Amino acid sequence: QVQLVESGGGLVQAGGSLRLSCAASGRTFSAYAAGWFRQAPGKEREFVAAISASGGSTYHANSVKGRFTISRDNAKNTVYLQLNSLKPEDTAVYYCAAASAIEIPRVNRYDYWGQGTQVTVSS
Repeated sequence: QVQLVESGGGLVQAGGSLRLSCAASGRTFSAYAAGWFRQAPGKEREFVAAISASGGSTYHANSVKGRFTISRDNAKNTVYLQLNSLKPEDTAVYYCAAASAIEIPRVNRYDYWGQGTQVTVSS
């Protein structure tokens, strides 16, 4: 079992930045790929970014590419999502997830989920 706890969300003006953190506990987190997803009110959950277990590979959705960056520090059992140049349409609950995989898995292959952290971007 892997437990995930997100933090770092909040209210920010358009153009601003936030850094989300996802702290993992339980099994060896360095053996798990990780990802960030988001869900806006009335919309389906959307993939945002993913990172391999080692951190050597990353993938970002086109909607956030160039603005968001996923990273991880396995020594701290933590995955990060840096959010820059935020837009009102980025407003959502952001979820961290982990997959029992070394490389980045398909979006439907994540096994563990956090409770989410709210990001609100005002115009």
